[in-house]
Amino acid sequence: MPMAGFFTGLNISATGLRAQRVKQNVIASNLANAETTRTAEGGPYRRQRVVLEADPIEFDKFLIQEQDKIAGRKTQLGHMNIPQPEWPIAEENIGSGVKVAAIEDDQAPFRMVYDPDHPDANESGYVAMPNVNVIEEMVDMIAATRAYEANATAFNATKAMIQKAIEL
Repeated sequence: MPMAGFFTGLNISATGLRAQRVKQNVIASNLANAETTRTAEGGPYRRQRVVLEADPIEFDKFLIQEQDKIAGRKTQLGHMNIPQPEWPIAEENIGSGVKVAAIEDDQAPFRMVYDPDHPDANESGYVAMPNVNVIEEMVDMIAATRAYEANATAFNATKAMIQKAIEL
């Protein structure tokens, strides 16, 4: 196995850790600005959301024998008389990790709250409040935290397997 492939599992988990950390930071920013009615751009704070996508890979470096097939392997020549199949490799089946594609503004409408004494109230006494739902943000934070923990667990399991392989 080539060394680049040996650490692929660590790299995939690391990309997941980075992506979830960015997601947690954006959620924390949303929560911190849940009551901000005035921003530098004008108007209330607009909720942000993280868009994740598969990280592109160089497919060629994962091919061992042929451009689109990996031949079956035997322990010794003639060990088994069963013909060894060739398994087609589908590019979408090779793990590549994740990356943050964008951090976008949520275009949901602002909440209108009646508060005629607020300095940003309109002529009817309503204040445009950020489109941040604190409960939804907390649920997203829990999900991001669990995903981070899952990636950390996968990273540590891969690291332990590498350490065991080195001991052999």
